[in-house]
Amino acid sequence: MNTVGILIIDDDEASQSALRHVLDSEGWKVRIVPLANQALSELASGEWALVIVNVAMSGLTGPVFTTLKELALAPPLEAGRQRARVLFLVPELAGAEAQPVLERERLPYALKPFHLHDFLEKVSDLLLELGAIPAPIRRIRHEAKAPERRRKERRSDRDRRDTAMFASREDYMMSEEEIAEFEREEEAERKKKKKQPAQE
Repeated sequence: MNTVGILIIDDDEASQSALRHVLDSEGWKVRIVPLANQALSELASGEWALVIVNVAMSGLTGPVFTTLKELALAPPLEAGRQRARVLFLVPELAGAEAQPVLERERLPYALKPFHLHDFLEKVSDLLLELGAIPAPIRRIRHEAKAPERRRKERRSDRDRRDTAMFASREDYMMSEEEIAEFEREEEAERKKKKKQPAQE
């Protein structure tokens, strides 16, 4: 399977660094575009399975937002061609304006600062919809609450896209304990990956 390409359109350096760290750890190709006017030429290359865009950069009108909205609402496969999926990032200060628009248009989004597992679940859902990954990414496979996860698994792909994409305001922040647990899991996964070649 080809490497998953992820295009990040964001000018926030802290956000760029965090997203690159999380997505690079999955072995995916990550490209960051810090200027909205560069985004359309990057999109035209067709290399990307997923586009993650900060709505503070794209705005809620104009050519970048319009193009990304059309891409997000288009079928993932059309005439044998894959269409990139889109995830909109909504900074806290832009939430009051952007969130109602994104919900009305049924566009996938995550609120910033986002809960890491919530964000990864959205990324996983979109890549699964496209067929870019064969199974949910490892960190969220067992993380969701069991009853809620079972309900989600029974939904159709369309239902999942219509509902699972919308972040819950109550749980998008990570607690200190969750951060520590995530770091322990990351370290254990790195050690496991290092041991595997020696055992084979």
